[in-house]
Amino acid sequence: MPDHASDQPPLIGDRISVVGTSSNGKSTLAQQLAELIDGTYIELDALHWLPDWQESTTEDFQVKVTAAINTAPRWAVAGNYNGKGIPDIVLAQADTWIWIDLGFRVSFTRLLRRTWRRWRDQELLWGNNRERFWEHFKLWSNDSLPGFVLRNYRASRRRQADRFADPRWTHLQRHHLRSPAEVARFLDQVEAERAARDRT
Repeated sequence: MPDHASDQPPLIGDRISVVGTSSNGKSTLAQQLAELIDGTYIELDALHWLPDWQESTTEDFQVKVTAAINTAPRWAVAGNYNGKGIPDIVLAQADTWIWIDLGFRVSFTRLLRRTWRRWRDQELLWGNNRERFWEHFKLWSNDSLPGFVLRNYRASRRRQADRFADPRWTHLQRHHLRSPAEVARFLDQVEAERAARDRT
C-alpha cells in the first residue's frame, strides 16, 4: 500500500514566522523550532528596541529585519509589528506561518505574570532595558502594555485573522494553534517528523 503520509508536505520548512498576541509564547516556540531546523532565532523585539526603551524608526527597523532574514539560510522569526510593515517583509521570504491564538484570558493572565516576573527578577531586556512594572498600572498610558492589549486585543486579532486568510499567503504552510495543548502537540509532531526524516 502507498505511504500517504509521505505525500504530505512537512509541517514546517526552513523559514518560519511565529505571530500572536503578547505573551502567547511566540518567542518560546520560535526558539524551539529554530533549534530543530538548526537555524537562527530572530526576535523582532530585540531588533526594534534600543537602550532606555527608545524605538527604532520604521525605516531602520525594516532594514534590520531584512538584513537578519537575508543573512541566515534557515530561521524562525518571533513577533508581529504590523504597524511597521514587518509581516510583509518576513512572509515574503517565509515558507511557514504559525499563529498562536490562545484567547484573551490566557494571553492577558500570562502577560501579567511575565511582567511581574521580569520586574521582580530585574531581567535585562534587549540592551539595558528593564521592566517598569508600575508604569503598566497606568492603563490609559501608551507605556502600559496591559493597557495596550486591553484596548487593542479584538482589533488586533481581527487584523491577524484577515491577514491569515489573505490569498497572497496561501502558498505558505499555515498553522493556527488555539490552546497551549495544541502548541505542545504541534511541537511534538514537528519533533517526531524531523526525527523520522533524520532516520531515512
